[in-house]
Amino acid sequence: MTAFGLAIAFLAGFISVLIFHQGVWAIFGAAGKAPSPAWNMTPTKPLGIPQVISSAFWGGVWGIVMALIWPFFSPFMSYWPFMIVIGGLLTTLVSLFAVAPAKGRPFAAGWDPAIWIMVTAVNAAWGLGLGILLLAIARMT
Repeated sequence: MTAFGLAIAFLAGFISVLIFHQGVWAIFGAAGKAPSPAWNMTPTKPLGIPQVISSAFWGGVWGIVMALIWPFFSPFMSYWPFMIVIGGLLTTLVSLFAVAPAKGRPFAAGWDPAIWIMVTAVNAAWGLGLGILLLAIARMT
């Protein structure tokens, strides 16, 4: 993949967090199920970057990961299931098994099914958005 392709994947992943991921987070928030507000501007440690921008950055990194692993999945999985299912599950597993404990939160969200459902739904929405944005950007270039 070219540097331009990687930049496009990053941009699509970044934007997908801001629109799709946070949009679904807002729905969970409106239902009283999200632990923090959508588009959260609370500074993160150690750099003080707003939470939503930090999340969008990591969404961009995941956009690159998804673009790089897509060729390995494409022989046996079509584009949309890959983006939604793999995008949703892979990011959820890393979030709950690695990121959460590193931030002092319970491993695997304490196996709470409600948290698993919410995180998977939010991340699957991100994957859907990533897929839409990658196709849209590809058509523009």
